Amino acid sequence: MPSALAFILLFLNIGLLNGQSPPGKPEIHKCRSPDKETFTCWWNPGADGGLPTNYSLTYSKEGEKDTHECPDYKTSGPNSCFFSKQYTSIWKIYTITVNATNEMGSSASDPLYVDVTYIVEPEPPRNLTLEVRQLKDKKPYLWVKWSPPTITDVKTGWFTMEYEIRLKSEEADEWETHFTGQQTHFKVFDLYPGQKYFVQTRCKPDHGYWSRWGQENSIEIPSDFTLKDTTVWIIVAILSAVICLIMVWAVALKGYSMMTCIFPPVPGPKIKGFDTHLLETGSPIKHKVDQRLALPGRFHKLDNAGTLDS
Repeated sequence: MPSALAFILLFLNIGLLNGQSPPGKPEIHKCRSPDKETFTCWWNPGADGGLPTNYSLTYSKEGEKDTHECPDYKTSGPNSCFFSKQYTSIWKIYTITVNATNEMGSSASDPLYVDVTYIVEPEPPRNLTLEVRQLKDKKPYLWVKWSPPTITDVKTGWFTMEYEIRLKSEEADEWETHFTGQQTHFKVFDLYPGQKYFVQTRCKPDHGYWSRWGQENSIEIPSDFTLKDTTVWIIVAILSAVICLIMVWAVALKGYSMMTCIFPPVPGPKIKGFDTHLLETGSPIKHKVDQRLALPGRFHKLDNAGTLDS
């Protein structure tokens, strides 16, 4: 035993003199699930100590005592472990560790505790469509429409997805972002005619992270929208002026003033037997009053001359 220990120490010393050492501590970079049915974990390897180093990922599930090794090191690329549906469970905590080993020794990462439900990061939305439309008042707006990610089951309620869009004009430096909630379409107003706009979308589940921004799409806002609106108003103004001139000309031909047309004279009384001069004097004594208009007990006929007395 003493000789074996001495040999090991000698070997280590020789390795250290040659710049060799045990591997550095690896670090688990990220775990992600696109759909709650599978997930992948990636890690950053530490220093290899100048020697070939092997990495392995081990995990255990909440409520289980057994420790398992990664089922698939190839599907998701180097320094990764892919868990297919067979190895994925939701609402259970995974304890994951990455181990590094070479001839000089070994090291292990800090454990990472993962619940698949909370590491969902979906793929970006698809089928992004852009269209310039007009309101009833001819004002243009941009109609943006998209579809949920292909592998995300939104219709059955397995996912509740929220969306964001961002756009910028060709001359702008910064993106303008709009949160759209759960709807898969959006209207963008206050656009500059004649400019080209770029649009992207992304999504996020009720539990998890935003996806990366999807493929960029672009559209140019026609500049003739503004010209059409201006032309319409010019035509309306010309027609209004012509109508006003026709009305003035018609009134002038008939010899009426504008005030006569607007405020016609009040017609005189049309009561049979009523003398309009009574209104001017205010006294019925000096004028004849139709007997039929006399009030009983107030006026009576004195003679044939028609003189009235009270």
